[in-house]
Amino acid sequence: MQLGATYNTGKKSTDLYNKGVTAGAAYVNASPDEVVFGSSATQLFRNLSIALDFPPEAEIIVSKLDHEANIASWVQLAEWKGFALKWWSATSPTNPVLDLAELQKLLSPRTRLVTCTHTSNILGTISDIKAIARMVHEVPDALLCVDGVAYAPHRPLDMKDLGADFYSFSWYKVFGPHIAMLYASRVAQKHMRSLGHYFKPSHTLEDKLGLAGANYECVQSIPRIVQYLESQTWQAIIDHETRIQELFLTYLRGKDDVQIYGVADSDLQARVPVISFTVGERTSSSVVEAFEKRTGGNIGLRSGHFYSKRLINDVMKLRGEDGVVRVSMVHYNTEEEVKVLIDNLDAVLRSRA
Repeated sequence: MQLGATYNTGKKSTDLYNKGVTAGAAYVNASPDEVVFGSSATQLFRNLSIALDFPPEAEIIVSKLDHEANIASWVQLAEWKGFALKWWSATSPTNPVLDLAELQKLLSPRTRLVTCTHTSNILGTISDIKAIARMVHEVPDALLCVDGVAYAPHRPLDMKDLGADFYSFSWYKVFGPHIAMLYASRVAQKHMRSLGHYFKPSHTLEDKLGLAGANYECVQSIPRIVQYLESQTWQAIIDHETRIQELFLTYLRGKDDVQIYGVADSDLQARVPVISFTVGERTSSSVVEAFEKRTGGNIGLRSGHFYSKRLINDVMKLRGEDGVVRVSMVHYNTEEEVKVLIDNLDAVLRSRA
């Protein structure tokens, strides 16, 4: 069925959908007309890139520490429109960070968009988005677009406090259905053209970018997801995640042949429990294969570039597709589970088979 139908089922479904939009917006301290739902953050960034209206001399600054979702659209936009593209990179291959001094060098009066990640899905490193936003907004008409997919499971979100113009995350990363949401401030929306049909309204972000792309059933579930998240306390979540990641980091720091990427301790201001590492001369894929053979695939451990290929290859200098071994923890993981992870991984690392 379609939203807006006047028969009873239509009214009920439309009401449930609107409650989902309202709950999603409230969760990030935004208004319903500032959010749009879509199939993925990748798709929403792509839609946004097509809708943005910049002058011919515009410059775009793109972070190399990002998931490709927040890179590909902007590289393509620059190519299509002839905009200058500048790369915001990092020098350390083992602990890359988005340095504000480097950003300052890249900014110019022609800057119209800066894109970056809130938390790297490889490094777990938290970027200071509030400070980045302040610097970006010193340039008239410059906008900041943030990928929050790897940050959202671990910290609360407040768009008004962060100051980003655009921000996207996936609800399935915060324990909900496979659907994503994009925030765009009312001010930022003035720099957009609607992608909707010419006879349709273009007052809200959904009008401009939605293209009927939201899954109605998934959106209707959002109030229950928010209810679950609000039944926790974020401080309790942060404290627990800090403890369990420190257990694992302590183990990794004790292994001479293990290289941790990102911050090597559990500083809660600096990282979330997304932990990546390599093991001596062993390939990351071989470590995961041996681990899964030992555990029967019952513990989630993965290897690769995780769609942050430019970070892996260009910044971290790890070649090819093999990338890193990554462990992701969230608030429902227990200390006992982490100890089981450590015991099994230790057995694998001690073995050369």
